Amino acid sequence: MVVLESEQFLMELTRLFQKCRTSGSVYITLKKYDGRTKPIPKKGTVEGFEPADNKCLLRATDGKKKISTVVSSKEVSKFQMAHSNLLRANMDGLKKRDKKNKTKKTKAAPAAAATPATPATAAAPPRPPPSTNGTADKPILTSDGKANVHDCWKGQDPELST
Repeated sequence: MVVLESEQFLMELTRLFQKCRTSGSVYITLKKYDGRTKPIPKKGTVEGFEPADNKCLLRATDGKKKISTVVSSKEVSKFQMAHSNLLRANMDGLKKRDKKNKTKKTKAAPAAAATPATPATAAAPPRPPPSTNGTADKPILTSDGKANVHDCWKGQDPELST
């Protein structure tokens, strides 16, 4: 893997995007980097290791060529702006994803239309007992089973009692 400077990384990333525009993929990974080049041993700790500042390691590959760069916290905003502009410019060839929910809904709609409709009175919820706040003639639940909030609180709140 080749570790490049930030500007060189962006130029090589542009070349990867151009090469994979018609077919292929570019994979980009980002992770925190503390400057270690060797793994931490299982037993014991590494003595005297203090990371100077926070850094990010960016890697990009198309399956054949691998490039990477390390971005320090001081230059992160400048690099992030350039990187986002590069991604926006090269993500125009993405394919629209087929939504699986749309196919389920279209299959369910004709099936529902084919079944005969049942009368609305059979599916309606039972009417609640009359309330004591002066709205005995109106049900608290509407015909579709939802609560009628205005009628539930009528008489208890001065703003809603009109």
